[in-house]
Amino acid sequence: MNTSELIARYASGERNFHSAELPKADLGGANLAGVSFSAANLIKVNLSGANLYRANFSDAVLSGANLSQAAMAKTNFNESDLSGASMRGADLRDAMLHMASLNAADLQGANLSGAKMSGARMWKADLRGADLSGADLTDANLSEADLTGANTNDTDMSEAFLTGTIMPDGTVHP
Repeated sequence: MNTSELIARYASGERNFHSAELPKADLGGANLAGVSFSAANLIKVNLSGANLYRANFSDAVLSGANLSQAAMAKTNFNESDLSGASMRGADLRDAMLHMASLNAADLQGANLSGAKMSGARMWKADLRGADLSGADLTDANLSEADLTGANTNDTDMSEAFLTGTIMPDGTVHP
């Protein structure tokens, strides 16, 4: 399936694209609210500025993807691979990222308020200026992540791995 076919099928009402193979597809700015890409191959896909509200990316591979400025509130990324992805300025309010891999992901300025991120792997993730208020980061691995200037009000980081993490105030966690 190519990008044009996907957009046409979505426009005709189809929402389930389980296990789709769309590496490097350009879907920037697309309206794909409610779509399901569970277990899909979306390596290096461009979804910048896309509307992905309540979409399902569980078990999908989005490593190196561009999701900057995308609207992804209440989207399911449980157990997905977002390593090295760019999600700068993305809206991820109340998103589900349980056990997701966000290693070396760029989440600068992203809104992750209320996100469910227990067990997420975020080694060396860039979370500078991100809104993590009310997020659940229990058991998450934030080793060497950068939280400079991040809003962590009411964030649950119990049992989180914070070795070498740059905390919101700029101090480095031992």
